[in-house]
Amino acid sequence: MKSFTMNKATLKLAQSPGELARDESGRLYSVRMRELFEPLDVDISVVEAMAALKIAAHAISHLYERWADQYGLTEGRLGVLFRLHRCGATPLGDLANDLDSTPRNITGLVDHLERDGLVERVPDHDDRRSVRANLTEAGRVRIESIWKEGFEHQHEIANGLSTEDLAQLRHLCLQLVENARKELGK
Repeated sequence: MKSFTMNKATLKLAQSPGELARDESGRLYSVRMRELFEPLDVDISVVEAMAALKIAAHAISHLYERWADQYGLTEGRLGVLFRLHRCGATPLGDLANDLDSTPRNITGLVDHLERDGLVERVPDHDDRRSVRANLTEAGRVRIESIWKEGFEHQHEIANGLSTEDLAQLRHLCLQLVENARKELGK
């Protein structure tokens, strides 16, 4: 297989796919990406898939951020509120793990939510060295008024995908996570 490096046009394409078309199997692809790689005469199926995943993740994150902004929140703060709504008082370290974030980032998110009166820090009865984040009554009212809308937005994003498609998507994404973790562990 030939080696190649990504130029600026290819990197920009990884952020925005431009025009989409369907292949002979009816699957979507980026016309521009195929044009950029065509002269190399290499199999770009992995590159196309990884770029599509990155583009999808970026687009979904942008939509979540825009939705959270309607409520005066960020995507990260909304994630903390959702997690506390579902799990109750939670150690900050567990929030970091659950939300795939760093402890430092979670501390900052909780600081902001605490200043806004939506979250409070409470002692951890199981570990006196630890602190838990807990929804205040104002936080509970705020998240209960918007969490169902969050589900509706996710259904809109997944429009056209069957239950089987969604299960396959979940599996494939998590398979990539496992592979990436192995690679990071090398």
